[in-house]
Amino acid sequence: MTPTEVFSIASKIAIPMWILMIFLPKWSVTKFLINFKVIPLVLSLIYVVYIFQAIRIGGMMDFSSLGSVINLFTEENAVLAGWVHYLAFDLLVGMWILDQNKKLEINQFLIAPCLFGTFMFGPFGFLIFMIIKTIKQK
Repeated sequence: MTPTEVFSIASKIAIPMWILMIFLPKWSVTKFLINFKVIPLVLSLIYVVYIFQAIRIGGMMDFSSLGSVINLFTEENAVLAGWVHYLAFDLLVGMWILDQNKKLEINQFLIAPCLFGTFMFGPFGFLIFMIIKTIKQK
C-alpha cells in the first residue's frame, strides 16, 4: 500500500470513532471501543510501521530545532507517521474526556463541542473541556 492509501485508511478508521463518541457515547459498541482502545491501538500499529520506515529511509529523527523538525516533514513516511500520531493521540484525549465525564456528568451538549474541538484542533478541545470541568467542580 502507498502512504497515500494508508493516510486515507487511517483517517477513515478514526472518523467513525469520533462520530460515535460525539453522538452515541453511551452506546455499548462505543463503550467497548473506548474501553479497549481498539481504534487507537490499530492506529498505533500503523504508526509503528511508518515511523520505522521513516527512520530506515532517513535515519534517526532530529527534534532539536524547528528547522530539523521541518526537515522531518519532507519525508512522506514521516509525515504519515506524524498524521497517524495525531489521530491516535487526539482520539485518546477524546476517550479520556468521555471517561472523565462519567464522574462529572456534564451535559452531552457541552461535551460534544469539546470532542469536536479535540477532533479538529486537538489541544483547543482539551482546553475547552478543562475549563468546563473546572467550572463544574467549583
